Parts: sequence; structure tokens; C-alpha cells
Amino acid sequence: MSETATISIEVVYALPDRQKIVQLTVPEGTNALAAAQQSGLEQEFDDLTINEESHLGVFGNRAAHTQVLRDGDRVEIYRPLLADPKEVRKERAARAKARRETQSSG
Repeated sequence: MSETATISIEVVYALPDRQKIVQLTVPEGTNALAAAQQSGLEQEFDDLTINEESHLGVFGNRAAHTQVLRDGDRVEIYRPLLADPKEVRKERAARAKARRETQSSG
């Protein structure tokens, strides 16, 4: 009878006012999505659903759901963005341009 090799990982999720880190021991070959689903964090956070739409990372770098984890990895579950950063920059640039044009014509 052979034993399956295991690795130790962490899965984390954070809100502005609360965070949770779960330490897990999972079989070697476990991917990022499977680890996130096994973490139990969906039961800790009412608005969290971990599925194929979830955005995940490993140590701050975006990770595919199928990324195979290594011993010591930290899987991060990211919240959806409230605003697209590119659109925010465009709007800010447009406002600054409008201010400059108003000041130069005044």
C-alpha cells in the first residue's frame, strides 16, 4: 500500500476589514482552484463563491486555475475589481485635460 505524497499550502482571502488564512495539507498535484475550493473559505465569507470565474494568484502573481501547487505555496483568492483601472486613468486624464484647457482659455 503506497501513501500519496502531500504538500503544505496556505489559502488566503481578505476583505478591507477582515482576512482569513487557512493552512492545508493537500496531495501533490493539487491545482490552485482545487485548493481554494478545499479551503472552506466559502463558509467563512457570505459573498464568496469559488468557481471557474474566481481570480486566483500564488504569492501575488496571477495563477491559472490549473496551476499545480508546490510545497509552501500561498493561494490568494482575489475580489472582483470595483472599477477598471484603465478606465479610471482615462477619466482622470480627461478631467486634467479639461482643467488645463479651461485655465489656458480663461
